[in-house]
Amino acid sequence: MKRCLLFLVVALLPIFSGWAQPNPPTLYPNPEAALQLYRSNLTRLRQEHLNHRNLPDLSFFLFGMGDRAKYIYRAGRLIDALTGHIEEQWTVKSELIVPSEYLVHLTLDDNSTVQIREDETGVWLIQAAATNSNKLPKVRRIRNTKRTVNLPRFASNTFGPVLRVLHHDLLINLVAGSDGVSRPVSNVMVYPKPSYGNAALMGMVLKKTDNLRLIRDWILSIRDPFDWNKPGVAEVDNVGQVLFLVSLVSDRNHPVVQMALDSVNRFRKDKYILGKTDNEDHPVFQTKWLKYGLKSLGLPDPYVIPKQYDSYSALLWWDFTNEHVAGPKFDEEVSATKPYLVWAEDHFYHEKRGMLGTVDYPLSWEQKASDAHYPALTVLDKELVKQKLAFPHARHAAEMFLLLSDQ
Repeated sequence: MKRCLLFLVVALLPIFSGWAQPNPPTLYPNPEAALQLYRSNLTRLRQEHLNHRNLPDLSFFLFGMGDRAKYIYRAGRLIDALTGHIEEQWTVKSELIVPSEYLVHLTLDDNSTVQIREDETGVWLIQAAATNSNKLPKVRRIRNTKRTVNLPRFASNTFGPVLRVLHHDLLINLVAGSDGVSRPVSNVMVYPKPSYGNAALMGMVLKKTDNLRLIRDWILSIRDPFDWNKPGVAEVDNVGQVLFLVSLVSDRNHPVVQMALDSVNRFRKDKYILGKTDNEDHPVFQTKWLKYGLKSLGLPDPYVIPKQYDSYSALLWWDFTNEHVAGPKFDEEVSATKPYLVWAEDHFYHEKRGMLGTVDYPLSWEQKASDAHYPALTVLDKELVKQKLAFPHARHAAEMFLLLSDQ
C-alpha cells in the first residue's frame, strides 16, 4: 500500500510541482498605491525634462527579464513574445499595470484576482478567489523563467521607481539562444543579433546593477571584432567596443583581443583611425572608443584624438571629455526616432533635451531603424509595424538609466 501511495505521489509530482514552490511570492498588497507612486515619480521627471513625445498607449507589459523566456501581457492574455503562442488567458473585468513593481493585477468577471509578478527568482502567476473565500491563493512559476536576476530598488535615487522601469526595459532585451547563452539585443522582437555599441552601454548598466553574469558567456564567446549589423561593413568603432566588453568579464588574453588589435591597422590614419559608423565617417568617436577599449584592458595606446568636429563625439560622454570640438547637435527628428543619441548628448553637455514618452510603459523606444525587422512586432500590435516603432529599446533605456543614476 505504501509503495502504491509513493508511486502515486511521484507520478503526480510533475503536475503539481508548478504550484508548490519554496517561499513563493504572495499577492502584492496595494497595487493602486504603487502605481500612484510611480506615476508621481514619472511626472516629476517630465517636469524636469520638458521634451515629450506622444507614444501609442497599448496597455501591455513584458515579462522575462535577463535570460528568462519572454512573455507579453495584453488584453487578458499572456503571450509568448517570440512565437505568439497564448500561454494563459482570462475574462477580465479590470486590469492594473504597475511597471515599477513588474506587476499586472487583474480582477476577473467572477471577482477573483490574478497577479502576474516578476521578481529576482522568476515570473509568477498568483490566483486568488474572491475576497469572501477562505481558499489560499495558488502560486506557480511561469515556465522557463526560473533564472536569478538582480533587481535593485534604487531607493537612494530621486528617480528610483523610474530607474526600476528603465532597468526592466534593458533586461527584457537579453535573449537566451538555443545554446543557452544570453545575448544583449536592442529590442527583443525586431533585432536578431547584438550590436557591440549598444551592448557596451548595456554592459555599463549591468555592471552597476551586479548583473554582468547575464552576458558573461556571450562576451567570452566573441571571436569577431565586428558585429556586422551593417551587412558587409566593418564598423570601426566596434574595435574599441569589443575591447571594453571583454574588460567587463575577462582580460587581454581573451582570443578576440589580438584579432581586434590586428584589425585596427587597415583603418589607421597617422595617429587616429577612420572608417564607417552608421554609414558615415566619425574619426573622433571611433578613436575615442579605441582608446577607451585599450585603457579598459591596460593595453598600450599610441593614438591621438583628432581635433575636428564630429557629430558623434559627445556620445562618448564618460571619458576624453576635453577632446571635443563643438558644433551642431542632433535635431528634433533624431530626438524623436533615435532618442538615445540626444540623451547621450545630454549626459555630455549637462542638458535636458532628451525626449520622454507620454505613456507609463515602456520608457524607451526607437523608430525607423534601417537594420530592424519590424514585421515581428505583429505579435504586439500590427500598427507598430506600419509606424516602424519598436519599444522598449535597450540603448535608449541604458542612456537614460546612466544619466539619471549619476544625478
